[in-house]
Amino acid sequence: MADHDEERVHPRRRPPRAARRPHRALRRLLPRSVRARATFAATAVVALALSGTAVALLGVLQANLSRDVQQSAVRQADKVAALAEREHLPPVIAGPGGTIVRVVDSDGKLVSTTPDLAVSYGVVLPRPQAPEPPQPPGGPLSYRQTFEPDGRAYVGALVRDPEQRVVSVTVNGPDGELTIYSAAPTGTVDAAGRTAAAALAVALPLLVALVALVTWRVTGRALRPVEAIRSEVAEITGHDLHRRVPVPRTADEVSRLAVTVNATLDRLEDAGQRQRRFIADASHELRSPIAVLRTQLEVALAHPDPESWPELLADALQDTVRLQDLAADLLLLARLDAADPVATELLDLDVLFADVLDARPADRVPVRAELADGVRVLGNRTWLTRLLTNLVDNAQRYAEGRVEVRLAVEDGAAVLEVRDDGPGIPEPDRERVFERFTRLDDARSRELGGAGLGLAIARDLVEHHGGTLCAAGQPDGAELPCGARLVARLPLAGPLSRAS
Repeated sequence: MADHDEERVHPRRRPPRAARRPHRALRRLLPRSVRARATFAATAVVALALSGTAVALLGVLQANLSRDVQQSAVRQADKVAALAEREHLPPVIAGPGGTIVRVVDSDGKLVSTTPDLAVSYGVVLPRPQAPEPPQPPGGPLSYRQTFEPDGRAYVGALVRDPEQRVVSVTVNGPDGELTIYSAAPTGTVDAAGRTAAAALAVALPLLVALVALVTWRVTGRALRPVEAIRSEVAEITGHDLHRRVPVPRTADEVSRLAVTVNATLDRLEDAGQRQRRFIADASHELRSPIAVLRTQLEVALAHPDPESWPELLADALQDTVRLQDLAADLLLLARLDAADPVATELLDLDVLFADVLDARPADRVPVRAELADGVRVLGNRTWLTRLLTNLVDNAQRYAEGRVEVRLAVEDGAAVLEVRDDGPGIPEPDRERVFERFTRLDDARSRELGGAGLGLAIARDLVEHHGGTLCAAGQPDGAELPCGARLVARLPLAGPLSRAS
């Protein structure tokens, strides 16, 4: 048990510092820049590939040349064997291309040979016998091989000179049983191998150096726009967000990076402008009720008439409530912009919205509600309550005698519609009404106490729930042919969303 507890306390043990030093030293030796790393990687890969190719090429060349020499010896042995089967062999046989041929009988007596070539090459012509076991390296025997071309059994002869490839064949002819030895020099094979190795030893380093140089130049040219983008972004501050990085005309990844950086700067510039405009509008909205409240208090102090105090206090209370509502809206907008997580739960929208509407008995215009049953969403109760409140408050400001609230399920989403019979929203302004501190009728909105934040807050609340909010026209055949129509869509939760 103690061992298990110790393992839980120390699940991973770091290696000793002395063991980590070689790894750190190795990291220091590796190049740090992208250009150097790319050049190092490309050069290493090409060097390994070329080295392996060179080794394979030399091996294939050596094998092919050795096979050609061996086939030359075999062809010469076949010619002499065919001649020995038909007639008596002459004492001297002409060997083409430096090939050495010796023919002996069954007693080992020399029958025929090429003119004095065997002595200069030191070929030993033993009597044909079964192959002996190979001797240790460095012994007197240097070659032994068995192969079967064209159905004939050729046994490699025992040769003291490693520069010879010797084959033998036994035939019966007019001279009796003869053994033919054919030897071909391998000097050309070794010379060709040495020449190829020397050529590769010179060409490979030059080729690797050329690859490193080209990679270094190409990588530097490719990374030059990246450095231009970096230097430009480093100089951009919060006061000059209008600046943009250069976009290369290469239409590659670097070009797309520059386009993305410029798009990000566009969003930052737009956010900065919106923030400055928001601060200016909020300051203006706060200054107006504060100025009115201060004027009322100064009048009350300058003219202490007890009969006018109730009216002054009522006006002051109204301006104070307006300030309180505006401060609450600004705090809510700040929280929405910060995207702080909020508690969510599974809610029945029909029950929630019915409770919200029942809690509004003092509305100027009665609200007609049509709420479908079983519309469930995953959301925050306070925010969804504020959503319906803002939409109904907006309809109450402009309605002449009727406000309708409709909740239904359409295309797998919960659809909330709030309609009124007021002047409506002109089509060019149906998107602008959701901007902060926007009033289509500024004088009337101020008289009714609106600050132009209700619909902006409502849209932010819907978007935080994964939905949409828009201003639409009245559908054909609607009971309210004119007026505003605000439509919010929220994703369903529970069985309805799975069925859809």
